[in-house]
Amino acid sequence: MHSHDSDAQAHGAGGDEAGPRIALLVPCRNEAATVAAGVEAFRASLPSATCHVFDNLSSDATAELARAAGAVVHRVGLRGKGNVVRRAFADIEADVYVMVDGDATYDAAAAPVLVRRLLDEGLDMVVGARVDRERAAYRAGHRFGNRLLTRCVGVLFGDSFEDMLSGYRVFSRRYVKSFPAHASGFEIETELAVHALQLRMPVAEVATAYGARPQGSTSKLNTWRDGARILGTIARLFKAERPLLFFSTGAVASTLLAVVLAVPLFVTYVETGLVPRFPTAILCSALVLLAAVLLACGLILDTVTRGRTEAKRLAYLAIPATRGELPRAHGAAAPRSAPEGAGAATRAG
Repeated sequence: MHSHDSDAQAHGAGGDEAGPRIALLVPCRNEAATVAAGVEAFRASLPSATCHVFDNLSSDATAELARAAGAVVHRVGLRGKGNVVRRAFADIEADVYVMVDGDATYDAAAAPVLVRRLLDEGLDMVVGARVDRERAAYRAGHRFGNRLLTRCVGVLFGDSFEDMLSGYRVFSRRYVKSFPAHASGFEIETELAVHALQLRMPVAEVATAYGARPQGSTSKLNTWRDGARILGTIARLFKAERPLLFFSTGAVASTLLAVVLAVPLFVTYVETGLVPRFPTAILCSALVLLAAVLLACGLILDTVTRGRTEAKRLAYLAIPATRGELPRAHGAAAPRSAPEGAGAATRAG
């Protein structure tokens, strides 16, 4: 269930008539200490955008403070950031979507730069790669986990991002309306990255300043729990999107184990003409049969996955590309808070 102040706002019709409609999506849960400041900063940075705060079962005054700051507030009854993103992508109509966490740690001044990059280069997603301004902003454990998970996705799905788990992103309408959104929690960022890589969408990263949470604000992230959930998501996506490689890996492992166990049996048989260890011989046969079954599963599911990917691609192509130009008033120059000389990468499909 969700509520909104007006039908026009709920459909994201807050953009300037001369430019694309821009919707700002802010997932929040118990962010009373930061949500008002965040909404005000982004409304000042993108005055033509309609700000939508998605309140995810907050027990504090998050919704009231967001509404007072000028945001349209929607209530999402299923807990988890993935559920919020699914609801936001389904309900909000716009040409460009800016998604940012409600913890006031991301640089609002960079928003026009990210939007302009998406429009000028015809991209489908621009990620605000975090560059921490202070040591407390980005804990060492989170930084290491982010790099590890990003490398895992890069190995499995091809060229990946430098900051796959950033909560600061800009999307085209094509991306948003073709994204299936299966994840329920913080692993949604992994799914967002894999969706772009699978369809070989044109994407980019732009370095943006990242600050510490203000006094009185606490993080909802748990390094080990959420890291394990993200690894599980990567494994599930590996099986679902690369089934031939996934099942072939199991088939090769099963075959190698069968060969290792069978070598002593073969040597004994050559020397004596006998096979004294029947249980081991039966196990070797079972392992070879298992390898054959795994390989067959991989081949069949690979055909299914190719068809599903083609369907996603057709759904993506059915949506017109985002056109338009952001008025020069919205950030003609790079944000002053961005690190000097910070680079930006583009990956085109």
